[in-house]
Amino acid sequence: MKLKSFVAGALLAAASVSAFAGDQNINVIADGDSHNWNQVVGDGVLSGNLDLITFTAAAPGVYDIAISVTGQKLAFWNLSNLSSSSGFVVADLSQSSSGKLKFLGVEMTGNSPWTLSLFGAPDAGASYTGTYSVTAVPEPETYGMLLGGLALVGVVARRKAKQAA
Repeated sequence: MKLKSFVAGALLAAASVSAFAGDQNINVIADGDSHNWNQVVGDGVLSGNLDLITFTAAAPGVYDIAISVTGQKLAFWNLSNLSSSSGFVVADLSQSSSGKLKFLGVEMTGNSPWTLSLFGAPDAGASYTGTYSVTAVPEPETYGMLLGGLALVGVVARRKAKQAA
């Protein structure tokens, strides 16, 4: 009887282990020209009043994009391959010399690479940094383990109810 209880407890413990996809964070430090998120080009921030940041992601999905702006004025335009991108101004920081901007739950609908175009006139000492992160989506194994654990809890509860009767 103790062996059965031990095995049932071990199965219940194994079924309660969680597995999930973690968020992916990729940092960007960019200072001019056309480049990838994780590369730095040395010809100055917003040379020609335009920086293009292209980045490659695993697949279309929902992403969070955060950009910190210091010492410059920026207007953000043309997030290509996004669900609502048609060349409109997403955000304009032209009235402030510094700030932070977040796009939460931006849906990437096309194939990567994606492009973030930054327009603006830099002040002295200008720089910007940013990150994008993939919202974690549970894998099918996670749901399987959840259902298996619930089934084991049901079996144990049913056995206890039968023993009490």
